[in-house]
Amino acid sequence: MAQNEPEELLELSSNTRSILEKHGLRPLWEVEDDFGNVIDDLQADIWKWDDIQTVIDSIEQDVPIADLPPGFQRRVAVPINAAFGNAISNTIYVGVQTVSPGETAPAHRHGANALRFTIDGHEDMKTVVAGEEFPMENNDLITTPQWEWHDHVNDSDETAAWLDVLDLPLILDSMNAKNVFENHELERQPVTKTQGYWDSQYGRARSAEESKHNSIPGPFDGIREATPPYRFRWSDVLKTLHQRADNDEPDPYDGYCLSYVNPATGQPPLFPTMSFRAQLLNNGPTDPHFHNATEVYFVIEGEGVTHVDGEALEWGQWDIFVVPPDGTHHHEPDDEALLLGMTDRPVFEAFNFYAEAEPST
Repeated sequence: MAQNEPEELLELSSNTRSILEKHGLRPLWEVEDDFGNVIDDLQADIWKWDDIQTVIDSIEQDVPIADLPPGFQRRVAVPINAAFGNAISNTIYVGVQTVSPGETAPAHRHGANALRFTIDGHEDMKTVVAGEEFPMENNDLITTPQWEWHDHVNDSDETAAWLDVLDLPLILDSMNAKNVFENHELERQPVTKTQGYWDSQYGRARSAEESKHNSIPGPFDGIREATPPYRFRWSDVLKTLHQRADNDEPDPYDGYCLSYVNPATGQPPLFPTMSFRAQLLNNGPTDPHFHNATEVYFVIEGEGVTHVDGEALEWGQWDIFVVPPDGTHHHEPDDEALLLGMTDRPVFEAFNFYAEAEPST
């Protein structure tokens, strides 16, 4: 049929319509407009830390972790995008979790990739992953591999707060996969490794033996290696970031950047579904561009504004904001600013579908 055929010629007879409905079928020309519209378009948005702080303080006062129902026993405030009902985007979940002095968030494990980025930490606040206690000091990034036991223990006298970042929306909503989940029989998993063990296994010198951590344990035995447990100390990252700023040219769109790499490969992305970077902005406004991946930002330090399709997102320390796919954006720091950038770009690259460009003038 010609593309410009009058619309009335596409009308189906009542008999054909009845047959289609009986067998659960529809013609292509009636469903093509539904593709890509299962969920609303992601909106640019920002969550101010002052508001988040008010919420998490109130939740901490009202809800001891021990009173939460079994399962995800985590006290978390979750930024919700206007286009969704359960996350900041349809691929990335971000939450702000707190653990009060003397509390433990019980041990569990799951199939989702996860990490913790410490907002307000302490050397006596630890996340225990795969048998090792990882101190959670300010701005440290600690990975939680798929299907590894993890619990959070606050032995300090101050409440600790951090970002939880997982690919839950991608797994549960976009892929409609089951996020396999299991609670540990103990509140705290046994500590079986000395501090620094996992770091020692992924430095310049590697074990001469075949890796014993070469597949995801549990029901996923035998499939590709998961990102290992690892603590990226902020002091190391910041030192390297400043070295780059002192010696190299900035990226025109993101300033001076460092990618968090998979410790097992030494290459980004950190996870197959998400990549992360530390960004230093100190060279004036970045150039505008757009891409088809979602980006979420956490402001580590500084103040500024990010323009997204003409909308100004004014940000300060510890604010969280999101740039939607295809949103033309650029950053304008007031002076020097540090950002944690998070993106689902690896998903698009896996399908050879990632694209970015500058806006036409």
